[in-house]
Amino acid sequence: MSALLTADWFQLDSYYRKFDLYTMNWSMDEGLENMIVSGAQYGGPIAVVRDRKQFVRIMGTAKPVITVYNGVGTIISKILWNSGELVHMGWSDGEQLLCVQESGDVLVYDMFGAYQRTFNMGQEVRDTKVCKAQLFPSPHGIGLAVITTTNRMFLLSNVSEPKVRSVPDLPRANEAISCWCVISSGFLVCRDKEIYKCQLGESRAVLMPPDIKSPYTQILSIVSSQNGMHVALFTDSGMLWIGSSDFKTAYSEIDTGFIKQPKELMWCGSQAVVGHWDDTMCIFGYKGQSVQYPYDGPFHLIQDIDCVRVVSEMTHELIQKVPFVVEKIFRINSTAPGSYLLEASRQFQKVPFVAEKIFRINSTAPGSYLLEASRQFQNHSHRADEYIRLVKPDLSIAVQDCIEAAAFEFNPDVQKMLIRAAQFGKCFIMDPELTDLYVKTCRWLRVLNAVRDPKVAIPLTSVQMTNLGERVLLDRLIWRRLHCLAGHIASYLQLKDGRTRVLSHWACYKVTQPHLDNESAAREIGEKLRNVPGISYTTIAMKAAEKGRKALAIKILEYETHSKLQVPLLLSLGEGPTALLKATASGDTDLIYIVLFHLKEKMGKRDFELTIRSFSLAHALYIKFCARNNREALRQVYVQEDDFPGQAATHIRDAIEQTNPGSIEASLISARECYKKGKNDLGVSICEDARKLCKQQSSLQETYGSSFVGLSLQDTVRKLLDQGEVKLADKLRSEYRMPDRRYWWLRIMTLADADDWAELDKFSKSKKSPVGYEPFVDACLKYCKQDEALKYLPRCSDDIKVKYYVKAGFYEEAAEVAFEQKDESALLFVLNKCPLNEPMKRAKITSLLEKLPTKK
Repeated sequence: MSALLTADWFQLDSYYRKFDLYTMNWSMDEGLENMIVSGAQYGGPIAVVRDRKQFVRIMGTAKPVITVYNGVGTIISKILWNSGELVHMGWSDGEQLLCVQESGDVLVYDMFGAYQRTFNMGQEVRDTKVCKAQLFPSPHGIGLAVITTTNRMFLLSNVSEPKVRSVPDLPRANEAISCWCVISSGFLVCRDKEIYKCQLGESRAVLMPPDIKSPYTQILSIVSSQNGMHVALFTDSGMLWIGSSDFKTAYSEIDTGFIKQPKELMWCGSQAVVGHWDDTMCIFGYKGQSVQYPYDGPFHLIQDIDCVRVVSEMTHELIQKVPFVVEKIFRINSTAPGSYLLEASRQFQKVPFVAEKIFRINSTAPGSYLLEASRQFQNHSHRADEYIRLVKPDLSIAVQDCIEAAAFEFNPDVQKMLIRAAQFGKCFIMDPELTDLYVKTCRWLRVLNAVRDPKVAIPLTSVQMTNLGERVLLDRLIWRRLHCLAGHIASYLQLKDGRTRVLSHWACYKVTQPHLDNESAAREIGEKLRNVPGISYTTIAMKAAEKGRKALAIKILEYETHSKLQVPLLLSLGEGPTALLKATASGDTDLIYIVLFHLKEKMGKRDFELTIRSFSLAHALYIKFCARNNREALRQVYVQEDDFPGQAATHIRDAIEQTNPGSIEASLISARECYKKGKNDLGVSICEDARKLCKQQSSLQETYGSSFVGLSLQDTVRKLLDQGEVKLADKLRSEYRMPDRRYWWLRIMTLADADDWAELDKFSKSKKSPVGYEPFVDACLKYCKQDEALKYLPRCSDDIKVKYYVKAGFYEEAAEVAFEQKDESALLFVLNKCPLNEPMKRAKITSLLEKLPTKK
């Protein structure tokens, strides 16, 4: 009953299987026979172009046309090749088509034929021309290796970040190369019977003699496995040699029966080699076994990480090593636990023949017993219990095997049968880890079945899916513009930000569609993306702007909630007033300044000032900026607004910063006139007084030869007092109505600084001091003139007289004053301040304190 399931299996050193993926639906005029076919890994698109080395009748245009198909032969795009001689084409890990020209230029297209970019392999390659090229997987991505017409070799490890490096030259470099391949970070190059390893970082090529026992004269083909550990050689005697990549170990030598060089030779995984000769495909195991498959028409091979896909005019097939867990369950006479479980489940479910066909003959595996138990249970048979008893010790292993085997299967019926068997087995055990594995596998199977569907046609294997990861799979669906499916998968797998990424790309694609009018496109995008976290409307609007749809970009920006993202794009679109409105609404001063500076640079002076006048916050910030950085611009703003106080303030600031008397007077006159226009009499008076003072300062500066211009009235008076010009200082005081208190302070400080204590005493007696006599004491104490201070202490105010006596160090006199005032707290203050090393003074203060009558 398992014969039909294993009918597509064949045995080499282990079991392999070859089965159909899709029935092809090609839309081409010439067929595959004269075509170069390049398929992307991970079930990616297939690029087809006519082989210009073949002489065939040309239908349509003479220029090459690269056609990109999906896995079922449906056209995705066409690229009319208008560039130089095409040497090689292949795919990057981002499913971008790389077209290598003879000149060394590499043109990059997306799968829809849109040109992306160009990079080149360097000037030396351009000068000597490329004759051979290969794309290869590397730890950094997809690499590119080329050989020039002079047999110089160059490679780069990642086409996304092209850094070209050369490898050592071959000896006798002018002799022809028969075949070559890329391995790790270098080349394996064959010249007749010789094999050279040209490695990066080495100074010369290393001769690697293979241990080939059969006679031959030339190696026609050489390929390395994708892990770089194995190599296969095909010689002109028809022998296929398989061994290690260092050529120290030979696994086998196989007589293929073909003398002609194979059209294609590649590894299937790391334990089998697939060859293509005309209408025959041969698969060779590394231990010497082989299987042949004849084909009715032309076909091509596509190498993947764990399999080989065969594309013919009728079918799309897959060849892979049967996964060990699948082989363990389904092989003949299996005694694996999963096999018993599968049989038990089948009995339980009463599986019809269409499912029954999947089981192997005479299996004695535990999983098989469990499956049989399931069937017997469904049939109310005691045999169900017998099967369960057989598998009971290994039930966890059986369940895990069935779950893992289901993940490797392409047939949904087989998947369901294995999952049901696992579900049946889970009923008898409690294992949270197996439950998690079961749930996770079921989810991924639904996803894999969805992307394998012919409408999507991405035939991913379980191993490929594991290598890709969920986020890369989502990206690949997005690149194919399968937004609906990508959205469902993102939600189903609960991917973080998955729905956001899908909808963002959908919106960016939507705005590029010219048949949609701006209003409906913006409305649809806004409704679709409403309440979706992490959406950047700015990115979508930028995409619309790149396509020349400015009006649509502006409408989409209305949905953007972050002003810092919204405003810069509005500016780049020429919507200055709208950008200023959004910036002022945000209240972000930095953002407002950005808009102001942009508008000032792009707009005329008058238009700029008229624009910002409508926005009070922006206008105020512009005035603040001008006040700090451009006073003339600030003055012009005030002039336009008839702001006379503001104009006057700018002239006054000019006067303060200038040193030339004439310029200062002119600025003050301008300020006075502004105040006159504004009917500000106080401002007029102040400006006039400042102007007269400036004029007098100019005269004084000429007379005394020292700087007076720019000083305040107080500083001018003090400077005159310092120079002994008391009468002139007194005249200025009277003329400008300087307060008496300020003038007395200036006289006291000036006389103390001049050490003229006699004049200070005389000045104190000239009339009653408007500032009191404490400033006299302070001035004396500043210069440690306690004796002079004693002259003024008795004339200090009674409320602070004690404190000033103490400040001057006259503790006994302070105590006597406090005693006369009958102030006990003042006496205690004096006693506290009196130094401890003055016992006599402290005793006198204490005695006065004792004599002070106590309050009742």
